[in-house]
Amino acid sequence: MYRVASASEYLVITGVGISDIKIVKKGWVLPGQSCAVFDVSPVNYTFEVQAMSAEKLPFILPAVFTIGPRVDDSASLLKYAKLISPHDKLSNHVKELVQGIIEGETRVLAASMTMEEVFRGTKEFKQEVFEKVQLELNQFGLLIYNANVKQLVDVQGHEYFSYLGQKTQMEAANQAKVDVSEARMKGEVGAKLREGQTLQNAAKIDAETKIIATQRQGEGKKEEIKVRTQVKVYENEREAEVAEANAELAKKKAGWTKEAEVAQVEAAKSVALREAELQREVERMNALTRTEKLKAEFLSQASVEYETKVQEANWELYRKQKIAEAVLYEKEKEAEAQKATAEAGFYARQQLADAEFYAKKREAEALVALAQAQGTYLRTLMDALGGNYAALRDYLMINNGLFQEMAKVNAQAIQGLQPKISIWTNGGSEGGDRSGTGTSDAMKDVARVYRMLPPLFKTVEEQTGMLPPAWMGMLTNSSGRSDSN
Repeated sequence: MYRVASASEYLVITGVGISDIKIVKKGWVLPGQSCAVFDVSPVNYTFEVQAMSAEKLPFILPAVFTIGPRVDDSASLLKYAKLISPHDKLSNHVKELVQGIIEGETRVLAASMTMEEVFRGTKEFKQEVFEKVQLELNQFGLLIYNANVKQLVDVQGHEYFSYLGQKTQMEAANQAKVDVSEARMKGEVGAKLREGQTLQNAAKIDAETKIIATQRQGEGKKEEIKVRTQVKVYENEREAEVAEANAELAKKKAGWTKEAEVAQVEAAKSVALREAELQREVERMNALTRTEKLKAEFLSQASVEYETKVQEANWELYRKQKIAEAVLYEKEKEAEAQKATAEAGFYARQQLADAEFYAKKREAEALVALAQAQGTYLRTLMDALGGNYAALRDYLMINNGLFQEMAKVNAQAIQGLQPKISIWTNGGSEGGDRSGTGTSDAMKDVARVYRMLPPLFKTVEEQTGMLPPAWMGMLTNSSGRSDSN
């Protein structure tokens, strides 16, 4: 039979030729195979999760979850087909499964947060719940398509949110009252402040106006008195030729009568005197004019000379300043060169010291390596000789040529002397073979060498106190006892 699933359905085929299950949208159902259809459209689940915060305050979290199979992942769809599709997705089994996961994760998360954190961070709390729930739903091949967390609700007998709302309302109302009172206070204080400032500014302006008016009146009176005084002085000068008449008028009132009488006496000559004074004034004005002209000429010349001198002084100052800057620049360059030279010398000395340190370090490492190699060499020899220290010492003495060196030293010591050479024999004859054994000449030489060894070892023992190795033989002392190494 050829089966085709609808747009929101899948076919699950099992049986002959299929190891586990096969999920397809359409296909042949052969004899010995069974086919089932499951719907993958999401379903809405409405819950009221009862949870408790870290302060042991219970609350209800109403939520609506839209959950369905994950159709974009074959592994998740396979899990859903095996675990959930045998049950109706609207059955209590599926609903209790989803509700248990959501309630469990919500309670665990709420228990680690305070009520204030849950209330203020509703968005973060919602996101955290979704992530935890989705992680658990993955093992059933389910996906949260949409979720909506409603307003948190109080549990009867634990009206935390209602009291919190009342608290917020009261705080807002009290704050509004405080704001109104503060605004009213600011208005009244501002009005009084503006009135006071107005009065103060008005009084200040009036006082300043009076002061200015008084100053102006005083200045006017001063000017008037000054003009009158000048007129009076001018009249007295012209009339009495007295320059200080106006200043002494208050002190010498009695002399004024006398001066008036003198003026009357001299009235006859006043016309001539007036003409002379006017002529003198004209001459004086002419002299002042010439003086001003000369002053203008000399002032112009002095101004030109002053400007010239100032320019010369500025040029000289600029030249000296540039010379000083050049000298300073040269000194700075010399200091920089000396600094660079010192740094180069210091760097060279540092490199030399580093090279010496490296050479010493490598030499020390070579000594350490040599010592380690010698130690390994000695341990190997000791192990090969079975831990026999005497055999190791004899081997090292022979290997290093100690006996040859001793013979060489002894030969150099007796060089030039005429020592008596003792030849030891063992009773044999230097001639032919008397024993009649037929020994060859080569065997005779070997016998002579062996006959020389005991006296040689005895001489070495007497001179150095050293005994020959055990493998080279033993010496017999005078009492007939053999000595070995």
